[in-house]
Amino acid sequence: MKPKVSMQDRPLLKLNKPTSSLLRRGKFALAMLLLPMSQLLMAQVGPPEKDELTFGFIKLTDMAPLAIAYEKGYFEDEGLYVSIEAQANWKVLLDGVIDGQLDGAHMLAGQPLAATIGYGTEAHIITPFSMDLNGNGITVSNEIWEQMLPHIPSENGKPVHPIKADSLKPVVESYRDRGIPFNMGMVFPVSTHNYELRYWLASGGIHPGYYAPHRGDTAGTIDAEVLLSVTPPPQMPATLEAGTIFGYCVGEPWNQQAVFTGIGVPVITDYEIWKNNPEKVFGITNEFAERYPNTTVRIVKALLRAAKWLDADNNANRPEAVDILSWGEYVGADYDVIANSMTGTFEYEKGDKRDVPDFNVFFRYNATYPYYSDAIWYLTQMRRWGQISEPKSDDWYFDTAKSVYRPDIYKIAAEELIAEGYMSAEEFPDFATESGFKPPQSEFLDNITYDGSKPNEYLNKLSIGLKDEVL
Repeated sequence: MKPKVSMQDRPLLKLNKPTSSLLRRGKFALAMLLLPMSQLLMAQVGPPEKDELTFGFIKLTDMAPLAIAYEKGYFEDEGLYVSIEAQANWKVLLDGVIDGQLDGAHMLAGQPLAATIGYGTEAHIITPFSMDLNGNGITVSNEIWEQMLPHIPSENGKPVHPIKADSLKPVVESYRDRGIPFNMGMVFPVSTHNYELRYWLASGGIHPGYYAPHRGDTAGTIDAEVLLSVTPPPQMPATLEAGTIFGYCVGEPWNQQAVFTGIGVPVITDYEIWKNNPEKVFGITNEFAERYPNTTVRIVKALLRAAKWLDADNNANRPEAVDILSWGEYVGADYDVIANSMTGTFEYEKGDKRDVPDFNVFFRYNATYPYYSDAIWYLTQMRRWGQISEPKSDDWYFDTAKSVYRPDIYKIAAEELIAEGYMSAEEFPDFATESGFKPPQSEFLDNITYDGSKPNEYLNKLSIGLKDEVL
């Protein structure tokens, strides 16, 4: 095990605000003076309108860009004084951003979209930065795993991956026949985890249930064969061990924690459900972006540098990143547990560790770009399961995505970094031609192709889920 760096050997996360702010303003001004004249002439973004900021996060490894931007001084380079604070759950985090206690936060990709369309707490939240690709898994208890095994193909004595929900279906049916509800956990109703777990179940012919908010039903259990409920990420292993749920979908390190403690078996990663799927985003209010445009761009610049550092040199910096994330003020899990997935491997059953080099992606494959098509996929899943009560036109999906995902802000930040010599144009999409829509994506578990430019056509391909009907 790699020893943690002691608190005495590194700067504290919070400094005295007035002193720190003055120091950092001075460093920022000095840094600007030291820039080559060619870079100063190319600079477009002025000083930050607000330099003292508080960001929120949930204790998951994919908050890493925030931690690295702080620890490596990238926020400071932009003249920003930042405090980073863990939040109890996703609702508390979202409410903090909406009411201004937090200036921004590590968010579920579905949260800015849901808030903007008024599902749950209504507020116009935007994202100019996508934090990562992949990073989640589905874990079941040891008891459920033993019941699934006879239905899973094997090779050389090991289960063949990806493991589909087909192998869970007879288990769910046996529980139903005995009158026992089959409960599973996910982290939030508009979380990627909810939609990935539902996608996996539905692809195996298991109905995960509908929502009907227009009827006041937000439980998501209408017609459900598996009952999904909310559990905060760090509490997932304990809830599984207590028998309250039989399995869950969550981000790391909480799948690997189940392996480490011997209480469950991860059966599939989201990389296997949808290869290189978008995960978290950095969310701020639209009001914040309009009031503090320079600050907003500078935040994105710092996060871009952090993301690049995390993926640099074929993940060479990951061990250091794992050490940082293991500190109590960030994720606070054991170094070895976090390293299981952050360093290019993933352990399913204990001892069955496999190479998954892209389990966590922070920069490559244009991971940080806020694609409209990513937003639209989440909106289609909200519609598929009834969180959006009525069918919508394709144009509605396009307009909603464009009101929340902001590649225009991202482009300014990226071009600043290119001008300053921190990045190269080749590391970003071609901004002159980029439409915001990825080419059709076929690498889904069920082999159904997703084309973000045709949302309703995509919905009609899915065998389980709402189409034109209203519940």
